[in-house]
Amino acid sequence: MAEALTAAAVLALLTVLAGLVRVVRGPTRADRIMAAQLLGTGGIAVLLLLAAAGGDMALLDLALVLAVLAAFAAAAFVQAARR
Repeated sequence: MAEALTAAAVLALLTVLAGLVRVVRGPTRADRIMAAQLLGTGGIAVLLLLAAAGGDMALLDLALVLAVLAAFAAAAFVQAARR
């Protein structure tokens, strides 16, 4: 079971890497922030899958911190876009 969860984490990590390309090359700011949100969501998924595979509860806390940071980043983008 742990191998399947680790494989799913690697697949999620590949989607995060694909989103990183869009952050760098995105044609508009909206594309970049959506890709950054993908990075946050994918990172949370990777951490949760690795926590389930390895039983490391510290990764759950790290996933929660990443979720809060991703929410703040989205709010900051909206605030900056309103100006």
